[in-house]
Amino acid sequence: MKLHELSPNPGSRQRRKRVGRGDSSGLGKTAGRGEKGQKSRTGAKIRPFFEGGQIPLFRRLPKRGFKNADRIIYTLVNLNILEENFNAGDVVDVAALQEKNLIGKKFFALKILANGEISKALTVKAEKFSEAAKAKIEAAGGKVEVID
Repeated sequence: MKLHELSPNPGSRQRRKRVGRGDSSGLGKTAGRGEKGQKSRTGAKIRPFFEGGQIPLFRRLPKRGFKNADRIIYTLVNLNILEENFNAGDVVDVAALQEKNLIGKKFFALKILANGEISKALTVKAEKFSEAAKAKIEAAGGKVEVID
């Protein structure tokens, strides 16, 4: 096989359509857009889910519930995660957790939960603690610091 013998697979390369170049081209006059109507005009854009003026689905469906704009979303971390990833005497806070990729860059308030056991004395700084998590950390000889 030589370079001059190479060619693309049949049908893989198509010529672009040159529309509006006379009737004999097959795409003259209306340039494949049909007659009249919104989509035949230049600059025509129809937003997604547009239903031709009918009341759209998102407006037909009933609205339910209440979304509190002031709610606080917590990033949850369990004690077993702290046990596996930190050594005795370490300070566990948001920066330390992000450094070890245990919580994401898009951060919400931190809450420590009591799932798992902890045997190391850690200083844990967070916005909230469950009562059981607080008891387990202090029983292991660690400190709990609530951040405002």
